[in-house]
Amino acid sequence: MEAAGNVQSSRTVLVRIRSLLPALRPSERAVAELVLADPSRAAMMSIGDLAEHGGTSTTSVVRFYKKVGYRGYSDLRLDLARETARESLANNAPTGVYEDINTSDSLRDIVSKIAYNETMSIADTAQVLDVDQLAEAVEAISRSRKIDIFGVGAGGLVGQDLQQKLHRIGLTSFTWPEVHVALTSAALLDDDGVAVAISHSGATVDTVDFLKAAKDTGATTIAITNHADSPLGRTAHIVLSTAARETPFRPGAMGSRIAQMMVVDCLFVGVAQHSYEASIAALRKTHAAVQGRKLPRASSPD
Repeated sequence: MEAAGNVQSSRTVLVRIRSLLPALRPSERAVAELVLADPSRAAMMSIGDLAEHGGTSTTSVVRFYKKVGYRGYSDLRLDLARETARESLANNAPTGVYEDINTSDSLRDIVSKIAYNETMSIADTAQVLDVDQLAEAVEAISRSRKIDIFGVGAGGLVGQDLQQKLHRIGLTSFTWPEVHVALTSAALLDDDGVAVAISHSGATVDTVDFLKAAKDTGATTIAITNHADSPLGRTAHIVLSTAARETPFRPGAMGSRIAQMMVVDCLFVGVAQHSYEASIAALRKTHAAVQGRKLPRASSPD
């Protein structure tokens, strides 16, 4: 990949850096985290200043920007400046929005920072999500006999949401809260089945093992992850990429979930659209089934 400092590359520079974090050396990762913490400030730094503030060498900075896809440091600085300016103008970003939540922040500051970062996580995910891969996932799930879904922690919560959505349109789907039952179910899949694994890092051992077990049976495997070039991404037939924004105070349990939910919604709507009439009929039936469980509305006072 070659980034030449144009508008298109500037829109993806921060997303590319985040996606590459697990594959970087510790010294390169220190540079990446410094850039992500305050990209507008990093755009103003010389290569020597960036190395000094990152506690590393200029050689590490060079290796970092080449891995991100740049031939020269000036191109990286230009794209960082363009992207931070674009985001600030487009979203009326508050001052210090890239900073982590700290003890001096008011509740209003916390709301602003979280709302901004989650909004941009959705926008970034929409930009990096491969529609062709999404179409393959929709097709695979639509024709499958059984769908097994697994994730750990926040990924498990997102998996439950996907399972409930698919169940409501009549698809046989299961989500598993524990790796042993997930593995035993995956072992019973075949080439008519689909396995969906959800992991922000793509390196959670239980989640990777689940997908490997399903792949060994001939099932179609789908990964939802922030890092396509991860053990999970490399195992899957189909990768649906997210672009979650994280800081130390807003870890994967918060930052990744909103991006993963966006992908799940796109996947579900695509599957429902694939068999539109049957899906609409099923949604009406399931909606009607629970209507009697609601309390009546209180009467308005005279």
